[in-house]
Amino acid sequence: MEQNFNGRHSVSVSFMLMAIIFNVCLIASNLFETKLFMVGPIALTGGVIIFPVSYIINDCLVEVYGYRKARLVIWTGFLMNFFVVAMAQIVRVLPAAPFWDGGPHFDYVFAMAPRVTVASMLAFLCGSTVNAWIMSKMKVASQGRRFSVRAIVSSLGGETVDSLIFFPIAFWGLGAVEMLSLMGTQVILKTMYEVIILPVTSLVVRKLKKFERLDTFDESISYNPFRIFDI
Repeated sequence: MEQNFNGRHSVSVSFMLMAIIFNVCLIASNLFETKLFMVGPIALTGGVIIFPVSYIINDCLVEVYGYRKARLVIWTGFLMNFFVVAMAQIVRVLPAAPFWDGGPHFDYVFAMAPRVTVASMLAFLCGSTVNAWIMSKMKVASQGRRFSVRAIVSSLGGETVDSLIFFPIAFWGLGAVEMLSLMGTQVILKTMYEVIILPVTSLVVRKLKKFERLDTFDESISYNPFRIFDI
């Protein structure tokens, strides 16, 4: 099969599809956050079901295509999420049709408090970048070995940074014990999610490397998170 990935500044169909899935997972997870469900005595948001998938895809992107292309996808996800949030607020203020009674329900999903929105977007950007940085650095240090360990450690680091940013901003005023409990629960459950699905992640990585004939090692690159177009 002809390969489309012929240079550092080009992208393949596989890369494009993974980037699309990454963006969909991010946007969907924010919408799912409005649903609360119980796992025994623990209350969780619907976002916990799909948000960890973005970290799994992040690991695959870094492992196969490298930190620079993963950085571009992370920023794309950030900007697309901002776009959806902004458009939702415009739609919210449009005059409702007199026969439509879905206003309260629409507002319940899309009327996100500015503080929560800022917390979510900032936490995602920082957490995903840290996840990609750890994955990239560990791959070079281990000479490409122990993917499973790298995937778990990078996700644990990224999820921790995500929670350390999101919860103090979004739930400012909550007691310290409750805050730490929420943060710890989210980090542990999301990391466990990655551990459970790790065989699938490893299989996807192996198939991608074979299909793309590519295995990127980020040596002598800039990890500056703002060099978006350096791919």
